[in-house]
Amino acid sequence: MPPTPPSLRPAAFRWLRTLTEVVAVSGDEAPARAIVRRALRDQAARLTTDALGNLLLHRPAQSTAKRPLRVLLAAHLDEVGFMITHPAGEGLYRVQPIGGLTAATALGQAVWVGPQRLPGVIGAAPVHLQRGTPRLPTWDDLRLDVGPRTPVEPGQRATFATPFRREGNTIFAKALDDRVGVVTLMELIHHAPPHVDLWAAFTVQEEVGLRGARVVAHAVNPDVAFALDCTPARDLPGPDGRLDPAFNTRLGHGPAIYIADRRTISDPRLVRHLQATAERLGLPYQFRQAGGGATDAGAMHLQRAGIPSVSVSVPARGLHSPVATMRVADWDATFRLLWAALHALTPALLEQTP
Repeated sequence: MPPTPPSLRPAAFRWLRTLTEVVAVSGDEAPARAIVRRALRDQAARLTTDALGNLLLHRPAQSTAKRPLRVLLAAHLDEVGFMITHPAGEGLYRVQPIGGLTAATALGQAVWVGPQRLPGVIGAAPVHLQRGTPRLPTWDDLRLDVGPRTPVEPGQRATFATPFRREGNTIFAKALDDRVGVVTLMELIHHAPPHVDLWAAFTVQEEVGLRGARVVAHAVNPDVAFALDCTPARDLPGPDGRLDPAFNTRLGHGPAIYIADRRTISDPRLVRHLQATAERLGLPYQFRQAGGGATDAGAMHLQRAGIPSVSVSVPARGLHSPVATMRVADWDATFRLLWAALHALTPALLEQTP
């Protein structure tokens, strides 16, 4: 029987703060990638960056097994945000969304531009000065204002200017999707199981089509794959005070194990393995309700001859917005579940009937 799983180290919270406070929008993940590379420089493993920008760590099995299980763990580096397209006046620029964002969410928000985090704000004409019936803004209505003396180039990325904050069991930050998955993966590398051939991928361009994961899974060709992500918790009560029955997940109920989403039907053997591991250890868990959304598993499971895949996410409210909230206890339980599931993973699992 595997030993009792550890909890997150204090370093995990420091890395999460650092990673959530950088600008690393899809297609320009270099700032986040550099932080992860620095964090893992003391790991005795091979660390490479592929042509698309995925950061890949390989830790060979330490056991004497003839053919250890090849396991791919993926967490995406990118976040939703904005791309500056062209000037629109003195200190003003047009922007377009990168990933799932609405113009209404962006209106009036302070932003950071580029790796230097230049300050700016996204604005539009005030509602009381608009002609006709007030309406929700479109991207054509919005302008990024950085002031006349700040140099900004078309193609630069911007995202919400949200500092990390922890209050007891709750964390407030931008880009928890998926910087919390990134740090979880960093922690799993630190506690890597010795009996598996571990491949850890910090992927790019997940928010715009799961692109990095497709490249990684094809290159690694693993026996099994896990996507580590952060999923929306639509658990706010309605006007009558009752829980919306269409919630995806709930805060305070532990890691979310995916059975199905818009792009993937999870491998039932891996789902059963995660569930059995959680119940054996008395860890909280929940099944993410089937429906929209997707993770890197949506691209990984279709590569080569097919790769058994599953997603495990930390639930959080307010994703793809200026600030999201999650519970520390959910994050810690997610890490502990994945740690225990990996340490108990054997080739015999794949010999079961799916």
